[in-house]
Amino acid sequence: MNILVVIAHPNTDSLCHAMAQSAISALTARGHEVVIENLYLSGFSPALTLDERRSYYSPSFESVAVRDQIDRLVSAEAMVLVFPTWWFSFPATLKGWFDRVWAPGIAYDHATDFGPIKPRLENLRKTLAVTSLGSPWWVDRLVLRQPVKRVLKTALLGTCAPNCRFEMLSLYKAESLTQPQVQLFCSRIERVLSKWL
Repeated sequence: MNILVVIAHPNTDSLCHAMAQSAISALTARGHEVVIENLYLSGFSPALTLDERRSYYSPSFESVAVRDQIDRLVSAEAMVLVFPTWWFSFPATLKGWFDRVWAPGIAYDHATDFGPIKPRLENLRKTLAVTSLGSPWWVDRLVLRQPVKRVLKTALLGTCAPNCRFEMLSLYKAESLTQPQVQLFCSRIERVLSKWL
């Protein structure tokens, strides 16, 4: 499969980069074609431009500035997102990638009556989200009810790629983990991806 790995962490020595490397290694070892979208290293600007926003409801979205990112998304048969959860949300650069790249005419079409949008990412069949959180599991799951997972599963993939199978792996209390605990989690990533054909 053609698999897009999106990394959203500014520190290349971070836990997220280690998790991303585990995912990349597992996928390449199985012969998948892996395309890496490292948002911080590439200098991706998260801010939706004025021209992009003005074109949101026009016949054609102003996609010139993000054409390369769009091409990589549209070509992907599967996707792995690796990012930290900050304030129970996405890092700004990843949120901006959704704002600018998952655009009308690309990830979805507007309904003529401004009703439910129509999906366009029919090629995307599998997505794995891998994230780290400083909080314990119960805060994310019981208090806040997994806001990041709900947005990814329902708002993004549910509307733009409804046939995409979604999984999420969350690593809690990330600032206080031992190396064996990190390795155990990376092994979980590899096991999930080993099932991707």
